[in-house]
Amino acid sequence: MTTQPINKITMNETDKSNIGNIYFKLLNQQQFVAEELDYSNFNKHIPILQAMAKIGNSGISVFDIFKKEHIFYSPNFCAMLGYSVQDIADKGHSFIDSKIHPDDFIELMKNGISLLKLFYQFSSDEKINYKLINEYRILNAENKYIKILEQHQVLELDKFGNLWLTLSTIDISPNQDIDGKIKSQLQNFKTGKIFAFLEELKIQETASVLLSQREIQILQMVKDGYLSKEISDKFDISVHTVNTHRRKVLGKLGANNSMEAVVFASKLGLL
Repeated sequence: MTTQPINKITMNETDKSNIGNIYFKLLNQQQFVAEELDYSNFNKHIPILQAMAKIGNSGISVFDIFKKEHIFYSPNFCAMLGYSVQDIADKGHSFIDSKIHPDDFIELMKNGISLLKLFYQFSSDEKINYKLINEYRILNAENKYIKILEQHQVLELDKFGNLWLTLSTIDISPNQDIDGKIKSQLQNFKTGKIFAFLEELKIQETASVLLSQREIQILQMVKDGYLSKEISDKFDISVHTVNTHRRKVLGKLGANNSMEAVVFASKLGLL
């Protein structure tokens, strides 16, 4: 297996935090009724998941979208990367997230935003017919990046059709070209059709999830150096309305100020 030492990181922790916040804000658009979630259904899956991990030697986890946390890890989940079960027990899935190459993490989050937007348009039947396959770089216990294959699919919907439990399976990728970029595709179980995640689609979907057209226009003018009064004159709206749009932009992008919002929106291809 070919591996590569850590190279210079091009994305900082603020970028990762911002895109992660946006992803979880989108998850929060679903409305759950806690009393209607039957966890006995999940308990029935556990023996099967354990057998899958043992037979296939794959790392398996289950993410609970209602709780926003992983509720199952197979004993071998970290073993293939050289880490211990205690590592995850201490820090949860943030431990694994911190090991993903920062550039790949941004792309994974953008894929996730696009996928959620797409799934929210699907019927309940359609939601269970798809599997997302990602190939990306992650840091192992030897402090070297290797590529893994990760497959995501719906394990359980709630009675209202919300995405509730998702299943993740990871394996070491046979492709260890560490210089190669992340690869992602969406596969339909029933038809076998594979959808590639095109960059244009990701940017378009991300824009529609995050900002309205007017918010993008205002942020573009902020980037170009216009003041709120000048923007209000341009669009024939009040300064109060302009400032309201600007505050909403900060909230949606998880930015502390307008310049951070401009930088982050530019990285997402919104400006």
